[in-house]
Amino acid sequence: MTSRLSRRQWRRVSQGVQYAVFAGVIVLVAVLADWDRLRTQFAQKDLAGQLFPDIITVALRNTVVYTVSGFVFGLVLGLVVALMRLSSVAPYRWAASVYIEIFRGLPALLIFIFVGVAVPLAFPGTEIPGGTYGKVALGLGLVAAAYMAETIRAGIQAVPRGQMEAARSLGFSHARAMVSVIIPQAFRIVIPPLTNELVLLFKDSSLVLFLGVTLEERELTKFGRDLASQTANSTPILVAGLCYLLVTIPLSFVVRRLEARADRAR
Repeated sequence: MTSRLSRRQWRRVSQGVQYAVFAGVIVLVAVLADWDRLRTQFAQKDLAGQLFPDIITVALRNTVVYTVSGFVFGLVLGLVVALMRLSSVAPYRWAASVYIEIFRGLPALLIFIFVGVAVPLAFPGTEIPGGTYGKVALGLGLVAAAYMAETIRAGIQAVPRGQMEAARSLGFSHARAMVSVIIPQAFRIVIPPLTNELVLLFKDSSLVLFLGVTLEERELTKFGRDLASQTANSTPILVAGLCYLLVTIPLSFVVRRLEARADRAR
């Protein structure tokens, strides 16, 4: 008579089966895939070499500029919206709530179309400062601010109330206590999610192609798509994807380290 397996033994058996299935899928894909066709379509070394240095000096540079400008604008606007959300003045709270719900609910693509098309139609003769760079900063910033506002609000509320009471007892006004005591502590709490938002913005910068950019204003996705169309080969798209990973993977690592440090601090 065989003895019944314990829960721990069943867990080991289950894990072994999962590993075997995973390994089987990998082997099956490796055997059945047409690697020669994939290499021809996605990994032509000569074509990949022709992308440099423009893919770095133009496309990646523009992607970074778009991301940073959108992040800065979104951070400033997000802080304002977060403070409005916490305000004792009801109209401020209502306006902040409406903004957050709208811009978190709409796809980022629609926001870019609104910025690129609706704004010039609504205000004829006016131009957004900075041209395409200003439009991208506005589009990314409007979307990012809605998410950052909720993140910052949660960070402010996570600061112990005693901090505000201690600052007021020292003669600080409410506004000065917020600026000098509460907000700095809140930002230390929300650095990991804000860094994660930076990663998301870096990828969302690909939506700039819907604004109609010049050759010198192209970001990684637009750059890769244009050259892929010209060469009838997908190698430029693969190289552009690798450039994204060169930035997003280190940023994701930073996010994990910051989250681990925050957990240890608690």
